[in-house]
Amino acid sequence: MPNPPTVSIIIPVYNAAKELPYCLEALGNQTYRKLELCFVNDCSDDNSEELIGTFAQQQADIVVKIETHTHNRGVAAARNTGLNMATGKYIYYVDADDTIAPEAITHLVTMAEEKDLDIVGHDWVLEFEQNGRYMRQRDYTTSEEAIRNMMCGVMRWNLWLFLVKRSLYTNHNICFTEGMNMGEDMMVMIKLFICAHQVGITHQPLYHYKQCNEQSLTKVYSEDHIRQVTANVSEVENYIKASNKKETLLPFIDYLKLNIKLPLLFTDNEERYRQWTTWFPEANKAIWDNKLLPMRTRLVQWMGSKQYWTLVKGYYRFIYKFIYGVIFK
Repeated sequence: MPNPPTVSIIIPVYNAAKELPYCLEALGNQTYRKLELCFVNDCSDDNSEELIGTFAQQQADIVVKIETHTHNRGVAAARNTGLNMATGKYIYYVDADDTIAPEAITHLVTMAEEKDLDIVGHDWVLEFEQNGRYMRQRDYTTSEEAIRNMMCGVMRWNLWLFLVKRSLYTNHNICFTEGMNMGEDMMVMIKLFICAHQVGITHQPLYHYKQCNEQSLTKVYSEDHIRQVTANVSEVENYIKASNKKETLLPFIDYLKLNIKLPLLFTDNEERYRQWTTWFPEANKAIWDNKLLPMRTRLVQWMGSKQYWTLVKGYYRFIYKFIYGVIFK
């Protein structure tokens, strides 16, 4: 019989058959066995569901749940379905094309239990085609410090970087907005940190993220995607205004807006430059104020505000085309 689950891992799946076997292998190899794996098949038209079903039959000591949407509803809805399926004390997320270290959940649960933490963060590895790059999250000791780090752009807010007590979701009615599939992780993680009391971080690279997500804002920049991110930013701003952390966090909202639109400058596509110019223009006044960002990043934003596109394009081609595209490829 499977162990009563302590951790519910939510895995949204949509046409992930190519990379899914690696993800399933990593989940099956977890040293922590009090797991509940909540797979949400968002109406895939490949054999993803068949792969999950075969995997489920092979698991003797962990709980595997599978829900299938009757039509494709997007990742925000899939995450909500996963939350409704979850019964564990803690929530964790894994994307279907990524993997986690065998000791990942053991390490996170041990730290959460020993220190009675509501949220435990960790480091990660950015996987390229031939090698990986260790990515260290910024330190924090309080929830407000973590939120400031995220809003200032010096700490990632990806859901798979945090183990979270499920009670934070249930007690504060925190969920994703269906249809708002870009920036949904930012919105939810900031809300969770606002509600958290004890938080911590371990500098162990427990998650392996593959640099192949074609839906990231740096690759997809339709008006609808920007509308979705804008809606999630607005939700964060309103949530902060209604919270007891309003006075300390609201001054950082312009930093968040600058951080959100920054990827539009990391390209040589001039259409994206125009989008950067018209998106959250009220935040440009704060470009030089965010002292946590490197000077070169603030300089690129300043060049964008002045529409010095030749300089912006030169920076992108050196940093992203040469440094990341050649050295780290």
